[in-house]
Order: sequence, then C-alpha cells, then structure tokens
Amino acid sequence: MKIALICTEKLPVPPILGGAIQIYIDAILPTLAKYHEITLFSLGNSKLPSREKRGNIRHVRIKGKTADQYINNIKKELLNEFKDEFDLIQVFNRPLWVLRLSSAAPNSAFSLSLHNEMFVAKKIDPDRAKRCIDRVSFMPTVSKFIADGVTDMYPSAKGKMNVVYSAVDGEKMKPIWHEDVLKEREKMRKQYGLEGRKVIAYIGRLSKKKGTHILLKAMKEVMETHPDTALLFVGSKWYGKNETDDYIKKLQTFSKTLNGPVIFTGFLTPKEIPKYYNMGDIFVCASQWQEPLARVHYEAMGAGLPIITTDRGGNAEVMEENINGLLLKEYNNPQAMAEKIIYLLENEDAALRMGKMGRKFALEKYNWDRVASQLLDLFKTI
Repeated sequence: MKIALICTEKLPVPPILGGAIQIYIDAILPTLAKYHEITLFSLGNSKLPSREKRGNIRHVRIKGKTADQYINNIKKELLNEFKDEFDLIQVFNRPLWVLRLSSAAPNSAFSLSLHNEMFVAKKIDPDRAKRCIDRVSFMPTVSKFIADGVTDMYPSAKGKMNVVYSAVDGEKMKPIWHEDVLKEREKMRKQYGLEGRKVIAYIGRLSKKKGTHILLKAMKEVMETHPDTALLFVGSKWYGKNETDDYIKKLQTFSKTLNGPVIFTGFLTPKEIPKYYNMGDIFVCASQWQEPLARVHYEAMGAGLPIITTDRGGNAEVMEENINGLLLKEYNNPQAMAEKIIYLLENEDAALRMGKMGRKFALEKYNWDRVASQLLDLFKTI
C-alpha cells in the first residue's frame, strides 16, 4: 500500500530536537517501508532537506509557524502533488486533523495514532470527536490508560482501539554493566565530578507537571542520610532549547541547599541521551500529571536501571512491582519518594536484579520490531 504518516507540528523527523512521537516514527519507518511505500509529512527544519527519498521512504517537510499553517500546507499537498495518492493516511495525535484532511483525501482510509488524552472536552467537542471516530478504521494508542479514556467517553470507539506500547532500541541503549559502557560511564562521571557516588537520574523536561520539584525535595532528605549520592537532571524546559523560566530558576536555587551535587545538563539530543542514562544507578520518573505512559520508562529499562515511577496515567502499565522497579502511589509526597530511593540504595542486589529484569523486558517485550509488527497487522485490515 501507499501510506502517508502525518506527524505533529512541533518537531521534525528525524528527531534531531527530540520528541517522543518523532522518536517513535523514526524508529518504525525502516520496518514499515519493507512492506509499504511510506510518505512522511513532518515539520520543516533548516538542517533537513524539504524533500528527501530513501528507498520506500519519502520525506515531505512542511513549513508552518502555527499548527493551522502546518496542517493547511499538508492539505494543499494532498490536493495537488499527492491527489488520490494514498490508500491509508495515519494521523498522529491530532483527531481534528482527521476531519480537516478527509476533504482533501476522501477516497483514502484514515487511522489515528494516539499518544495523549486528545479526546477530552477542551481539545475536541463531542460532535467532531464522534465524526473522527467514525472516519478512522483503527486507533493505536500508547497505553491502555489512553484507550480507556476514549472509550469511557465514546463507547463506539471500543472496537477501534489497539494498545501498542512503545519501545527502545536495545542496541543504541546498552545496559550499565555492558563492557562497552563501563569506560564511558567512568569517563562521564569523572567529567561531572561524580566519582564514587550513587547517581539518581532524571531524564525529561523540567516542568511542574513532570514533578522535578518533588524529586529535588526527596533528594534533600536522601542526601542527609546518604551523602555519597548525586542527582542528575537531563533536560530543559522544552525540546531543542535551553531557556529557563521561574520554575527552573527555583529548582536551581533550591538545589544549592542540598548536601550533595545536583547536575543540570540542559537540553541534549536523543543521540547524546544514552550515555547519560549510563551514568545513573537509579532512574526516577516523578510525573504529577496523568502521564499517557512516559517513554523514559523504556529507555531506563534499556539502560538496565531500576525504576521508581509515580502511579499516574499509564506509567504503571509497564511496571511489575519489585520486578523491574517500584511504583509510587503517593506521587506528590517527597518523603515517600525518598523512602523508595533509600530502599534501592541500601539494597543493591535488589536494585541490580530489577535493572536486569528491566533490560530483559526491553529486549523481549519493548522493542521496535514488535511495535512495527503490530502496526503492520493493523494495516492489513485496510
């Protein structure tokens, strides 16, 4: 089949500036292209050509300073150069775009890949939500939490929902005990002055809903009894930028009151990220909002790190308690988070066992071949 993938408007593909959806698309493209002709519409970037073709993968990079400009420009492409071109158009995470693009491609089948709570009232009204659900043939979602949220509001969607968990590349993300990693791990720790310390790692955006302030408060308590620890924050306010806001300034100010080092790396590209996971001993996801299912869980498992995560949204769906990590029910309680961290610090055998099981899960369950295979099976229904 000839298939169009419509990426969201915020970041380009390949994911030179990061982005969970962009990483997801980039990872599945090679396998999908073995069986279908794929055209990917994504945001233009000065570092990438506006048109590019490699084998069965064609990139069409679209200009658009706003979401409206971006999708209108894609619509123009579907009405002109790509008129009646596609058997299937898969839209990523934008239900309203299904309706906007349908008039430009009335003979194409549509599907909608959901990565967030996009059917809530503030994002789409009931009438258009129902029309979108009627128009699409299937809807892969990144978690059961997201799927259930849609079907609770719109029962007619039930037969179209398909949970397709995300994944990690086990070759790019090697475990902390791998022989190729050990020297780099030692070098990186020396670079940041963390030799001889237990490193608690956080990778993600620095924002209130991501809970970085809760983790910082928890680490203040941890460092009082475990002064050989360090906290590593990898990320920034937004992808591709190192701008600070009042929230980040407060984090940085508070970090100076802790008894151990707190490192803020700022934004790093996806290619740089693995070696920072490999600096860690424990990974913490501190999400306060109803997280769809943060992809950092897959990356931390790939790195062989025991995980502490908050029981928010879909996060718990990839967790097995005391098997690959620990689930924090009291998600907004720094003391409860500190207790989980201290447990893993004081029980190194358990932490290593959890890390190794996480790595096993990453290789066997959460790999990109499985994601692509699930999507290919859905494509066969068209």
